[in-house]
Amino acid sequence: MLVDHRDFLRLFVGNSVSLLGSSVTTVALPLTAVLVLGASPVQMGLLGAVSFLPHLVLGLPAGVWVDRLSYRRVIVGADLLAAAALTAVPILAATGLLQMWQLYVVVVVTGTCSLFSVIAAQSFAPVLVPRRELLAANSALALSNSVVATSGNALGGVLVQLLTAPVAIAVDAVSFLLSALSNARITVAGRSVADSAKESMFKGIWAGFRAALEHPALRATTIAATVGALAGQMQGVIVVLFLVRDLGLSAGLVGLAFAVSGLAGIVGATIGVQITGRLGNGPAFIVGTTLSSLAGLVMAAAGGPPALALAVVIIAQLLRGWGPSLWGINQQTIRQTLTPPALLARTQATWRFLVHGTQPIGALLGGTLATLTSFRTTLVISSLIMLLSTTLALFSPLRTLRQLPDADIATHSR
Repeated sequence: MLVDHRDFLRLFVGNSVSLLGSSVTTVALPLTAVLVLGASPVQMGLLGAVSFLPHLVLGLPAGVWVDRLSYRRVIVGADLLAAAALTAVPILAATGLLQMWQLYVVVVVTGTCSLFSVIAAQSFAPVLVPRRELLAANSALALSNSVVATSGNALGGVLVQLLTAPVAIAVDAVSFLLSALSNARITVAGRSVADSAKESMFKGIWAGFRAALEHPALRATTIAATVGALAGQMQGVIVVLFLVRDLGLSAGLVGLAFAVSGLAGIVGATIGVQITGRLGNGPAFIVGTTLSSLAGLVMAAAGGPPALALAVVIIAQLLRGWGPSLWGINQQTIRQTLTPPALLARTQATWRFLVHGTQPIGALLGGTLATLTSFRTTLVISSLIMLLSTTLALFSPLRTLRQLPDADIATHSR
């Protein structure tokens, strides 16, 4: 039982608390730019673009650095640095010194902290729980992420209304301090068994790349996730425009549609372990990517009377919530189980670099394609690309990967 592993519970609590605060900032930071600084569309676009910089610039070397350090210290240090960066926003706003460039810096700093923290935490989980409970641990983390993200965005709107946007960001700073306290109580250092400090940076990065792509099952999950992320971002940048301009849905109904997706994600994370138990890890991953791929096609079919269009959109959003939960917990478990412990942090970094690094490209492609064709056509084409990634997974060893190795991940030093 996961409740028997106190160190994992401390990691779980820290992750949940910090994510709740970050969900508030997801709402409060853009509103600070708009309401306090009067940001232009170009400035808002730049604010969104710089959030990808940590993954593009530091995504690969981050894995090598994390491998050379204590996982616990990386996570706690990232929490404290993120808290300090976020605290600056309400202070600068209160003194009238806040400027847009400072928000850019805060986004880059917190994004870098998140990158290191996530790589370390995902590499830490196999140390804190036995292999047989790893899927349940990933499912618990996914469930927490879904619940907290859904509620945190709503909380962010309320706090901005009550406290103003900059002050609401202070809540996120406090959440990172609480997360640091919880993570600092983990008794295992989680240092990698590898003496990677003797390797050059290039060799360390290449070892992570090779580990992510060498094993047939890992290669299939990495490629499928990368292609799926690119296509998913193609949809992400035009979904709201499609719902409002093509279907004529009100802001309230658009909010309802996204709430349905969030709730579906919660349900998917809750039952993901049971579904995987019946299908196996590989087939469950493929089912999850299939559901995600079909979501865009279903949404593209929406039309007609508003009630009918909304019903079709809700079905699409259910698929959009269920799919990622199912494939997400399985790709994570597959990677944690099949990757040698000495290379896990670097493999995690490679995966995040590929998956997150393609999203700016996907956003650009989606916006360009929608401009040249239509929102509906963009939904269809991006869904077909996602189905292509699912097909690649279907004709890979994932199709028959029903049970992962029984041996536990090798023990890390304390």
